[in-house]
Amino acid sequence: MATFQRHLFVCTNERDEDDERGCCRARGGGKVAKALKIAAYEAGLKRIVRVNNAGCLDQCAHGVTCVVYPEGVWYGGVTPEDAEEIVREHLIAGRPVDRLRIPEDQLTGRLPTETPDH
Repeated sequence: MATFQRHLFVCTNERDEDDERGCCRARGGGKVAKALKIAAYEAGLKRIVRVNNAGCLDQCAHGVTCVVYPEGVWYGGVTPEDAEEIVREHLIAGRPVDRLRIPEDQLTGRLPTETPDH
């Protein structure tokens, strides 16, 4: 069984059209996932990086969302055109693509760094 160095999860969640949050599938999540899979394969990362479709990653406000583990780097507003840059810069060179990163303080569901005194 393959042991991967990294996992890249791409939100391809689908919601009802009337849901105010929208969904990554409608924003092109499936196309992003396909482009990332192709770019990773063409870069020779087949047994090194696993690109997975994911359900909701709970970052709906950030457009098509991806997360790379083990680093825990979150990307938002990702398009198929960004795939080669993410693969080349992050998955191969180990440098996250800053222009696509979701700032940690904007992540939905993040743990607070300090607990308020009550």
